[in-house]
Amino acid sequence: MSPSTRTFTCLQCRLITIRKPPRRLFHTSLQLRIDSPRPTSAPKLSIDIKHIRQNAALHAQNCIDRNYKVQSTYPARINDLFEQWHIYQHDARSLRERNNRVKLQIANRTTLGDGDAEEARALRDMSREQLLEEAKKLKEKISAIQDKEEGITDEIDALAASIPNLTSDETPRGNEPKLLGYINDHPEPNPSASDRVWRSHVHIGSELQLLDFAAAATTSGWGYYYLLNEAALLEQALVQYALSVARKAGWGVVAPPSTVYSHIASACGFQPRDQNGEQQVYNIQQNARDVGVKPELSLAGTAEIPLAGMKANTTLEEDKLPLKRVGVSRCYRAEAGARGVDTKGLYRVHEFTKVELFAWTMPSDVDSSTVFEGMVELQKTILSSLGLHCRVLEMPSTDLGASATRKIDIEAFFPSRRAKDEGWGEVTSVSMCTDYQSRRLATRVDVRTLGGKIAFPYTVNGTALAVPRVLAAILENGWDEDKKEVKIPECLWPWMDGLKVIAPK
Repeated sequence: MSPSTRTFTCLQCRLITIRKPPRRLFHTSLQLRIDSPRPTSAPKLSIDIKHIRQNAALHAQNCIDRNYKVQSTYPARINDLFEQWHIYQHDARSLRERNNRVKLQIANRTTLGDGDAEEARALRDMSREQLLEEAKKLKEKISAIQDKEEGITDEIDALAASIPNLTSDETPRGNEPKLLGYINDHPEPNPSASDRVWRSHVHIGSELQLLDFAAAATTSGWGYYYLLNEAALLEQALVQYALSVARKAGWGVVAPPSTVYSHIASACGFQPRDQNGEQQVYNIQQNARDVGVKPELSLAGTAEIPLAGMKANTTLEEDKLPLKRVGVSRCYRAEAGARGVDTKGLYRVHEFTKVELFAWTMPSDVDSSTVFEGMVELQKTILSSLGLHCRVLEMPSTDLGASATRKIDIEAFFPSRRAKDEGWGEVTSVSMCTDYQSRRLATRVDVRTLGGKIAFPYTVNGTALAVPRVLAAILENGWDEDKKEVKIPECLWPWMDGLKVIAPK
């Protein structure tokens, strides 16, 4: 069942919408911790907890398929907590009924209602002082049970919010992606028979005075870089070309902020640390006086986060969907991986420019798939025009982030990476997220065709162009060993100030 068609009720309304930020939790058996409680200003979450409870085995297996081993225990834990909550509800109901009878007895010395005759006689025999004392004790017991109920609902909310999205039937289970096709011809289809001289973009960038990693290491550290001369122009040309393609396809342009509230990033599926505990997000240090008072801020790892946040706490109109936006931003990634070919040069860096696509659609698999496929075609257009040889992959379940139900990656050929993955390296991706993000950001849609029913739109996001990797691929694939120059793709010429090649200085 797709999230849009699930019916949801409540654990007496509290398990559908978090009415206040959950308290700090530490459940030792699950190693569940919420270090930064959601501020009261954060969008209210609307997790479909009923679906998790009624399909616990499905959600547990989904977690296992995606390598979320710890989270695979959460559905069963939620059901256990739900049973405890029911017990407390029963106990609290009995105490409230007795408390009501005590209050009536205090008021007029007459016990009304359906209480048992023996209890009624006992209450009539009690003095006013005894009745007042009994009322006080009952109030304390009810308050204690309410605290336990609140703790249970807080933990259920936190557990449910940590469970990843269900996986699409299109997604291969396991670790291996499914090859969907290629873009352009391979420049070296038979490496063993080729005498072509290849160079990495690091060597090319140094020889043509395009890249400076040493200076960046001094000013900012490993994983940073300077783009010089034509490379700096190439960055702007790539951005402008990607924007022009997206605009012609009907995408509205946005210049989003690069700083976001940490709870917004979390709602989009970005956690401070990955499954292995490695830091992923840069948090901005707060003044001591602001800790616990002002919401924590993070640097956005992608424009997807601020673009999704644009419609937080908003109700969209049905006739405005799909709502498609393209944004340019600086992106910040704390994780860098181990040193080696995978992180050499521009391939994996801490800060970079990216053009990102983001869309809200009707809560329909058909509507979101249409936008999803449109994003993939837009990416193919851009990469094909740049002359890059690429392969298109349906990514497996273990490669999906928490929010994605399906993901397609496009990998370009990097000659310098031939020793790793036969030279393939990811340059774009597209993710379908159903209502995972909209439920966590309180983004709704007013479905007028269904009588004004309020639903949660689906979201789709994808890379239009990530500058460093594409720039690296252009340098490596466009390199002419004899002339010691790089050919600039023709589609970028309008933004290169008349340059068609990058030649030695």
